[in-house]
Amino acid sequence: MSGLFARSEYEARWQKIHEEMAGAGLEAALVFGRGGGSYDRCGDVLYLSNYYSCASGQEVDNPLNTARSFSAVLLQLGEAPELIIDEPDPRHELLAVSRVSGHSDPITAAGKALAARGISGPVGLVGADFLPVKYWRLLKEAAPGTNWVEDERLVQRVRRIKSPAEMERFREGGEIATRSLNLLMEGLVGGVSEAEAVAEAIGELRRSGAVCQMIPVAHGENISRWATEPFSGAGMTVPAQGDLVRGWLDSIIFEGYWLDPGRTAVAGGKPDADQKALMENCIAIVDGVIEAIRPGANVHDVARIGDVLSARFSEGDSQMNDQWPLYGHGTGLYWEHPYIGVKMSEPDDHFEAGMVLGIEAFLHVDGVGTAAHEQNLIVHADRNEIITNSPITWW
Repeated sequence: MSGLFARSEYEARWQKIHEEMAGAGLEAALVFGRGGGSYDRCGDVLYLSNYYSCASGQEVDNPLNTARSFSAVLLQLGEAPELIIDEPDPRHELLAVSRVSGHSDPITAAGKALAARGISGPVGLVGADFLPVKYWRLLKEAAPGTNWVEDERLVQRVRRIKSPAEMERFREGGEIATRSLNLLMEGLVGGVSEAEAVAEAIGELRRSGAVCQMIPVAHGENISRWATEPFSGAGMTVPAQGDLVRGWLDSIIFEGYWLDPGRTAVAGGKPDADQKALMENCIAIVDGVIEAIRPGANVHDVARIGDVLSARFSEGDSQMNDQWPLYGHGTGLYWEHPYIGVKMSEPDDHFEAGMVLGIEAFLHVDGVGTAAHEQNLIVHADRNEIITNSPITWW
């Protein structure tokens, strides 16, 4: 039994979450996750146990199986974690916990496991934001009388500060992301179709042991949108010489950890003066926000710096500006807090050493187009370490 990291790494995580539970007056907590087609919700269970379900998150319940792709970790003060999963025979050598049971209905099984403990105090429920109503009813029936307390950030409050071992995973992932993004942008600038450029980028990810959620690209008249083709992320068309082109890794996933760098360029590599100014100003926004980030800095204050820079350069609105009024976010086993936007973050939130962040900007100028740019970095006490090192400009 090992998990992805040393046993001591997981024990430290469990201890920190027990401290969070005790501080919140919780006797226990039931932490749900979902894998398969809903990878983004597996993070808390993966963090605690190194378990990930390969079952499709789209599978319809049937007389044999209910809630495939769901799993849960039962935490109780003074007790080792218990993992309740949706498959009968996992690879135990990959798991970080020894108390494991597989069930055809992991939701009911989790409730029964909780009820069997005879817990009288409040129980934290982590996952209410994605647990379907149908499964919530099953859980209540299996654990009647439980005093549930919803706490979506119980595990995320610990997850947001990365250990040295996690930082090493991010550095490895950053090297993979850099190679993949380079291939993507070389293709978009060099005259191949969106789909062909994406294929090269995905090939590098898979060869390197990583996967991706989506690689959205856009060019020409669709440059103000997140992707030319919303379903696949990449169309079959070839960008015309002089078109703005944008490529994004949304996201590379390396051993569960997420990175999402992006770049904007011009097909053919010869931007005109307006295109060049647009891209350089977008980069300047990202650089200005990164420069302001340090441990103890208020997230809202940093977001306002981004707002000032954006107002200086932008002319008009695009789909991306309206959809994401922010300058980045925490990253880990998916996107994490804080969100760096005045409308999207808590007013008293601060940056801390050990955070991993994606810092991004979307800049639109009417008649020119939309540029976007993102860097991934680790926050240290004395510096910000960039871990996605693709070229900033492609001309």
